[in-house]
Amino acid sequence: MQIHSPDPAFTDSARARDNVRLAAKLSLGFVALLWLIPLLGWGLELERFGVRPRQWSGLPGILVAPLLHANFIHLIANSLPLLVLGTVMFQLYPSAAFRVLPAVYLGPGIAVWLFARGGVHVGASGLVYGLVGYIFAAGLIRRERRAIAASLLVAFMYGTLVWGVLPIREGISWETHLAAALIGVLLAIILRHRDNPPRMRYSWEDGGDQDEDPPSDDGDIRQRL
Repeated sequence: MQIHSPDPAFTDSARARDNVRLAAKLSLGFVALLWLIPLLGWGLELERFGVRPRQWSGLPGILVAPLLHANFIHLIANSLPLLVLGTVMFQLYPSAAFRVLPAVYLGPGIAVWLFARGGVHVGASGLVYGLVGYIFAAGLIRRERRAIAASLLVAFMYGTLVWGVLPIREGISWETHLAAALIGVLLAIILRHRDNPPRMRYSWEDGGDQDEDPPSDDGDIRQRL
């Protein structure tokens, strides 16, 4: 299997560097929001508004549960992965990100409301598992060096998250984790043709002429905002 290298004119461009900074800012902004919510709602027990399976009062939790956490330890555990994974997602897959993020934000909550065990399910770990699933699977599917490197990085840093999709620990919403991971993997398959950077071409491929195709707009986050 041939592994393609992205065109350096694309990856080393000023646009690409701007995209990295913008990706980091977007991820940092969302993490900051997650911290702002418990600080403003101190003492209000906001976690009670999480997803309550098969209860009508638990339906609004589908929208707000990813923004709520049981405690600060729970929030800290999700903050750094969201910052790292969000930056990688927006940088490598800017077009797909605006389809994947809503799906892994809302999809796990819907699955939890329909099928999960009783209790109150809260936390942004669904986003973490959904992004891990997408980035890891995309690296396996795409024959491109950056995607493969990101997949290996995710496997190295967050490979132990696989235990979170199994019902082996009390107080852990493994249903959220499993649903989010499956959604991420499925979307990686469906969107496998998006955000493919122009690949570097060699002289022997086209008789000596360098490929002059301009970089795809899929590589610019700003085109999607």
